[in-house]
Amino acid sequence: MEISLRGKTAIVTGASRGIGKAIAKSFVDAGAQVMLTSRKLDALQAAAKEMDGETDVFAANAGEIDQAQACINATIKRFGKIDILVNNAATNPYYGETLGVDSARFDKTFQVNLKGPLFWSQAVYNASMQKNPGVILNIASVGGLRAEQGLGVYNLTKAAVIHLTSQLACELGKTRVVGIAPGLVKTLFASVLIENFGDKLAAALPTKRLGEPQDI
Repeated sequence: MEISLRGKTAIVTGASRGIGKAIAKSFVDAGAQVMLTSRKLDALQAAAKEMDGETDVFAANAGEIDQAQACINATIKRFGKIDILVNNAATNPYYGETLGVDSARFDKTFQVNLKGPLFWSQAVYNASMQKNPGVILNIASVGGLRAEQGLGVYNLTKAAVIHLTSQLACELGKTRVVGIAPGLVKTLFASVLIENFGDKLAAALPTKRLGEPQDI
């Protein structure tokens, strides 16, 4: 089924590579105007060049509220509105037992993975969706639904994102808030896990393969 997003404007965080880049490209292919954002401008520009459609880029750290607001302001100035927000940006600076995490890496993980989606959603809703309802899409993880060795802190943030999604859906009414909880997907972000456990995990799946960014 072909889906048209003509006339719609989207912001995708973490859009320079992996899942975010694939989502942004699918939106562009469907006719949307897309603002790609992540931390590194050169990577964003390279990603945008691969997309045949109307795009713009804005370098912003997803965990910094002032940078988020600046990106949102730039999107509205360029495209006039925001219909879709994809909270995809994430980080995982710590791998190990949950009780072994230090305060700095704990804070960084929650700042990007939870504070980011919350305050990007707040800012987009206040700037555009309160008057013109849209869609907020949060990228969570199956790790937010179950315990896994080594990923406890990351999974805590994704469990919180799952609840945030349900809570905002309850509160925002006409603006739809939905989540996707992928398993292991072939991205640079997941490269260490894939190298160590990819074959074993793929063998346990009905499809006998790991996810690809375009699957999302």
